[in-house]
Parts: sequence; structure tokens; C-alpha cells
Amino acid sequence: MFAILKTKVSTILNSSKKDTDEKLKEICDLLQESVPYYDWVGFYFKNGDKKELKLGPYAGAPTDHTIIPFGKGICGQVAESNENFVVPDVAAQDNYIACSVTVKAEIVVPLFVNGKNIGQIDIDSNTPNPFSEEDERFLEYVNEKVSQIL
Repeated sequence: MFAILKTKVSTILNSSKKDTDEKLKEICDLLQESVPYYDWVGFYFKNGDKKELKLGPYAGAPTDHTIIPFGKGICGQVAESNENFVVPDVAAQDNYIACSVTVKAEIVVPLFVNGKNIGQIDIDSNTPNPFSEEDERFLEYVNEKVSQIL
């Protein structure tokens, strides 16, 4: 499944007819529609010089969390740690911001441009503990490709 998705992600990003936000939205839609346990897929980006993340393109239910301070929630922690964060059970996390009562697990992978953490891809799942190392490697690939157009 991920091998086919990698090809589709590359095709989207290589399209010259769309702007960056359109491409990122298309990737979010593709991942949400193609991976059964990816219930919400979105990009967050560092908000200028502020110590906060701002919601970018996403697919899934609307969220109130359009701005997330560094250190707050899973996304805010990844903004500071620069490392992937896989949460098999969000209920077991003290520093978790609930986007929806249906969310059971979350994975956040930082996005680097020239070695700097400028954002992340965030995926919520309504399935308990669905994420594997394969998901991490795939999302690292997605971010690596996305970084080339930013």
C-alpha cells in the first residue's frame, strides 16, 4: 500500500499546475482516503518567528486547534523535540490536546527544510494503536518530498 502511495505523492508534488497549498491538501486527501486508519491528516507549520504552530492544509473534520503553542500537546512537543512522536493511546498521554472524542491514537512526524524543523504532518486515528514503523518511514518519505517544494 505505501509503495503505491509514495508514487502518488511524488506525482502530486511534481505537478506544475498547482500551488503548494493545493498540493499539500491533495496529499492530505489522498492519505486520508487511502489508509483506513488515517482519520484526520494535516500539516502544521511554524508561525513566523512565534513559538507556535499554525494549521495548514488538512483532510478530515474541522478542528479548533488552528494555533498550537510549542510544548503543548503532541504537535507542540514535536516542534521542540524534532523527533517523531507515535502515541498508541492518547488517553495515556498527560500532555494531549483532544481534537475529537473519537481519536484513539496519533502520529506526528517533523518536517525539515535545510535541517530546520519548519512544521510537521499530524495524523489522528480512531483506531487504537494502529501505527507501525512502516507508517513512520512512509510519513518521513512524504515530508522529505514535501520539503523539496517548500
